Order: sequence, then C-alpha cells, then structure tokens
Amino acid sequence: MTKSVGIVGARGHVGAELIRLIAGHPDFTLAFVSSRELMGQRVADYFPDHADRIGNELRYSSPAHEELPSLGADAVVLALPNGKAAACVAAFDAAGVDPVIVDLSADYRFDDGWYYGLPELTRAKYTGQRRISNPGCYATAMQLAVVPMLDALAGPVQCFGVSGYSGAGTSPSDKNDPDKLRDNLMPYALTNHVHEREVTRQLGHEVQFLPHVAPHFRGLTITANLPLSRAFARDEAVARYVDRYADEPLVEVGDEAPWVSRIAGRHHVELGGFTLSPEGRRLVVVATEDNLLKGAATQALQNLNLAFGLDEMAGIPK
Repeated sequence: MTKSVGIVGARGHVGAELIRLIAGHPDFTLAFVSSRELMGQRVADYFPDHADRIGNELRYSSPAHEELPSLGADAVVLALPNGKAAACVAAFDAAGVDPVIVDLSADYRFDDGWYYGLPELTRAKYTGQRRISNPGCYATAMQLAVVPMLDALAGPVQCFGVSGYSGAGTSPSDKNDPDKLRDNLMPYALTNHVHEREVTRQLGHEVQFLPHVAPHFRGLTITANLPLSRAFARDEAVARYVDRYADEPLVEVGDEAPWVSRIAGRHHVELGGFTLSPEGRRLVVVATEDNLLKGAATQALQNLNLAFGLDEMAGIPK
C-alpha cells in the first residue's frame, strides 16, 4: 500500500534531494512540501524529471505547526535547522496524531526516546519506533570509519573533516559564501561540535572532531586517526572493515583513499586509504560521502523504508 510523506522545510538543499527520492520511490507519494519562500509555486516546475510522479496539483505550502497533523501524511520528514523541530513534534503530540516522524536536525539525537537511525549500525535496535532521529552527515562517516576497530582502540580518535559548503545550509554565512571560500579552507567549531558529541555518545568512546569547509558544493571527507591497543597487520585491520560491511550495499570498502570529488551524487559511503604506522598501533582511515545524500536524504529514506517494513534500499538508485 502506498504511503504518503510530507516534508517540512523543503526549500533547502536536503529538502530538494528528499523530493527527488520520494518522487522516485515505488511505494511513497508526496503528501505536502512546505516552504515559506516558494509558497504557492508548483513543485513539479522545480523537478521536471519527476513531474509525472509529482503531478501538476502539488504546490509548496506554508502550514502553521498546528496545521501539520491535519494534513494526513503517513510520515513527516523535518528538514529544518537545529532548534526548530520541537514545535512541529509538539503539534502532533497535542493533536494525538502519530505519523512516523524523521527529524534531520540534531534536536533528538541525544534523546533515548527516539530511534537513532544509522541503519548499518543500529538496525537491530529498531523495534517499530515512530520517532526517528537521522544522524548527522559527518557523524555517519565517522562512526562507519571507527566501528570495526572500536574494541581495539587505546585512546581518543581524532577525525579531520572537510565538507562542501552545502553543509552550511542556505542561510547566508561565511561558511557558504563562495567568494570567501575561494582558494580557502575554513576551520570552525574545533571543539565541542555537535557531531563530536553525537559520535562520542553513540560509540561510548571519545572522538575529537576538527571540521573545515572547502570551496566545493557537496561531498565530505574525514580522515580518522585511530590509536590501537595492540599491533595490527594491515591485512588484519582491512579484513575487519570488509567483514563488517560485506552485506551493506551503501558502504564500499576499497584499498585506495577515496576522493571526495568522486562521491558527489552517490548514495553510499566509501572507506579506504587504510594506513598503519610502522609499529602497527596507529591506523588511519579515510571516509567520503555526499553530505546531502547518505549524510541526510538517502539515510532518511532508508529509515522510512525501515519504518514501513519495506526493502531498505527501495527507491535508492543503485
């Protein structure tokens, strides 16, 4: 049976990717898409490749929070800035309406009442929860890079990250200003970043995160430095990653370090560049992903599929 999905905050970069994915999904339809800036305009005009599925009638709307429960969506994706989700969730609670809610912000990633939806690592913990918190983009890459070695770590993990400026959203700032980013690499939030706290909490192990913004639009890379409690041979370390992700279609393990320029528009995470120090007690791993896709919209679709008992890869282009 087809399920309807509403998107709150559809004007942003991730919202646009969600529209494309849901419009192309065999079992989902778009119930509504909200955007104050685009209110009244036809959604199909912005997505001509999906116009047949979207239809001519669907227009961007701007419902008040208290109107959301009356729109009848089976699932609602909140693609809002941090700090904006609670009012939407409260409206559903007040109305006694209980759709599946997937929140893409950080607002519920520290709430044990919400399922933390990184399926490759938390799938076994999904027991039908209707409130799902989508992991952060960097947090997804960092956790996938660290987990296979988690039981062998000897101290804090350091992750050096570089993202395209789409990760800074659409509200104007230095971090998404192409002129200020040209020929530049901009560090920010070098301690206590929300993704640093998120990953440390999820792994139960300290991760230190050093994020930067680069001049490219989309795609991120992290280089993870893992101190090890004993000496490893490279083949032994790599085998852990190959074995851990052998059945995960959205995680690719390779030999060479992945390039961020090759991940744009792709739906998976690439892990590679495995390098051990001469004594074998320090492993460096590189991970890349498209921050708008596996870092946000694709992962949200995985979680929606999981919530409705569908094939987790349904609607995700191969």
